[in-house]
Amino acid sequence: MVILLHVAAALLYAVAAYLCWPADADATSPRRRAARVVIPVALLVHAFAIFMSVATPDGLDLSFANALSVVAGLVVLVAWAARLLRLLPALPAMLLPVAAVCALLPALVRTPHRFPYADEPWAAIHIAVALLAYASFVVAAMQAVVLTGLEKKLHHAAATAVTAGTPPLLTLERYLFRLITIGFVLLTLTLVSGFLFSEQLFGKPVQFTHKNVFSVAGWIVFALLLWGRRRYGWRGRTALKWILGGTLLLILGYLGSKFVIEVLLRR
Repeated sequence: MVILLHVAAALLYAVAAYLCWPADADATSPRRRAARVVIPVALLVHAFAIFMSVATPDGLDLSFANALSVVAGLVVLVAWAARLLRLLPALPAMLLPVAAVCALLPALVRTPHRFPYADEPWAAIHIAVALLAYASFVVAAMQAVVLTGLEKKLHHAAATAVTAGTPPLLTLERYLFRLITIGFVLLTLTLVSGFLFSEQLFGKPVQFTHKNVFSVAGWIVFALLLWGRRRYGWRGRTALKWILGGTLLLILGYLGSKFVIEVLLRR
């Protein structure tokens, strides 16, 4: 049953990606309208699949495959809730195929990794906030890449349906930094709660692991980005470099560490 749900979610994401292709299609086309129906259905099926894979009778299973599937589902959810999948036609073409692969992964890879503090509600909330922060930054990184491409086309007077059917770049840029600010607040809450209440949450004092070091480094990068945006008006490629750098650090900190420990080292 669980495997079928993951397969169904992956197929629905793939169908939505097909309906959103090509990226420069008219947002009001029948294919795009159909995609706007398929995407929430895919999210719902994926949510059931994640719940059944993660919430096991033996505790929360936060293996690498499940964690990647959760993050991918949250990324699509954040992009859909923020209406970015509709405002930026190129974004679903980038995001949905990756989500399809990640949704299918738990059905193909079975490496259970039980979370020993599943009965602690604050620990579960801590992890949920952290994953939502990571998802927000991944969406922001993808949005920044798309906006940089749109800006380049405008500078070269190549205004196609992609540029003509989207809101002004300055409006989209404000959306981008609002999303980054939300992610930064969530990440700050995650780090502060993890450092101050580590023993209550996880039964041991805070340790300077690779995950913690990369997470703090990512927080510093985004703090500098928001300061530079406010102080010097950073935007465009300058902002893109900071966004991609900070997001990469966070991905290495969480998913990268889990991949090395669980897949490579098999611990």
